[in-house]
Amino acid sequence: MATEPTVKLSLVKDLARHLRAGHPWVYRRALEKAPAGLPAGAIVDVVEKGRFVVRGYYDPLSPIAVRVLTRDPAEGINTLFFRKRIAKAVALRRAYSPFSDPAVTDCARLVHGEGDLLPGVIIDLYGKHAVIKLYSAGLAPHRRSIIDALRGEVALDGVYGRDEGGAGEDVAADEDEETNESSGRPEKGQLLWGTEPPDPIVVREHGVAIAVDVRTGQKTGLFIDQRENRLALRRYAKGRRAINCFSYTGGFSLAAAAGGAREVTSIDRDGSALALARDSFALNKFATPHQTVESDVLDFLGEKKRANERYDLIVLDPPAFAKTQKAVPAALDGYASLHRAALALLPQGGILATASCSARVSSEEFTACVKEAAGKSDIQLQLLEERRQPADHPWLLSFPEGRYLKFFVFVRA
Repeated sequence: MATEPTVKLSLVKDLARHLRAGHPWVYRRALEKAPAGLPAGAIVDVVEKGRFVVRGYYDPLSPIAVRVLTRDPAEGINTLFFRKRIAKAVALRRAYSPFSDPAVTDCARLVHGEGDLLPGVIIDLYGKHAVIKLYSAGLAPHRRSIIDALRGEVALDGVYGRDEGGAGEDVAADEDEETNESSGRPEKGQLLWGTEPPDPIVVREHGVAIAVDVRTGQKTGLFIDQRENRLALRRYAKGRRAINCFSYTGGFSLAAAAGGAREVTSIDRDGSALALARDSFALNKFATPHQTVESDVLDFLGEKKRANERYDLIVLDPPAFAKTQKAVPAALDGYASLHRAALALLPQGGILATASCSARVSSEEFTACVKEAAGKSDIQLQLLEERRQPADHPWLLSFPEGRYLKFFVFVRA
């Protein structure tokens, strides 16, 4: 891997101050045309009137042409660079998101892309296996350096790759799932080093066993960003009849059972994810009855409303409704409709735990949707908790796009 950039790309827009302040993306439209044949992963300097601004790697397939690795003109991009960045990221987790006790928690996000000054690099740990997702074709030439650096910091049995099939995904707002042109890389995973991961991998999250499919599951297999929110939910679950809408593999269902819910229902359209939820319940031997329903959530909620059913703990954790900025108005309407349908099943004193993982929808916009739904339902809601992503998913103040996860707990007054 080259240690010094060989190409300088000039800004054609007045973005130098923005980049020097720490934003990690340079869009193609902000740059002069790159030299023909400049390969993916080439280290380039972005300059303004010949003066150094930032250094990063080049991606010929993404609207984000350069992702910034350093603002220091003296810092070379080489194997040592990746070792330092990954060592710093792992040290941050060891300090604030411990992951090494298999009896308590042995799953964590070790590297969170832009939030760890490694744009496009996602590394999740599941027990003794790491799963890497590289969200840019420009990272492919640096993959080996990333793996070697990771192995130097964490004792692993294997490293599995789950690169995105599309280049240019908004990585720090990972859950938005905006992809662009194909990078030509396989979407299916592959072993990159060591031994194959078990199928499934069983990990612990605050003492609860969870079965994870790292090969074909969503993202890297588990939505680790909701880990602390799942723990928080436990305190509201005791004695309640709970439904977990958009349950995926049942993370919040397990949390409700761990908190003493009297019964739990997981609803999702993905039958294979529900099968993993059942496996996890079997592993934990909870006394709480658990059933899974393979269904569209709105269809389920409508059916239960007609049956006059009530649930005093409702979890809403849908996928990102706004995958592009143009989709935000429709997403807000969708959030309002979803909450109105859920509130029809919530009795007085019932708990509503609701989340949005779209960076394009602000906290204020999301709560306005909940407020609209409550108003149309003639219901008063009291906010008990407002939470965000955990410490192993840090975001930079200079990169507000990285502040994507919103989680609220309400009680019906």
